[in-house]
Amino acid sequence: MTINENSERRLMIGRWFVVIMMGTAALGGCVQIETPDKPIEINLNINIKQEIVYKLDGDAKKLIEQNSGIF
Repeated sequence: MTINENSERRLMIGRWFVVIMMGTAALGGCVQIETPDKPIEINLNINIKQEIVYKLDGDAKKLIEQNSGIF
């Protein structure tokens, strides 16, 4: 490539950049954000059962104590 071809290529890329930026700016006015009239309600039906973890933890401790030579 010669110097003129490099300059023309950069100019073409610059023009496309300007066109894209102008298009983005033109579309920016179309977006509107409004707050809802009612409060946002998030319903999380979560049921946590901890007793299973405790039972397994206790059983594991007993098993380790009974078979201390293995561990």
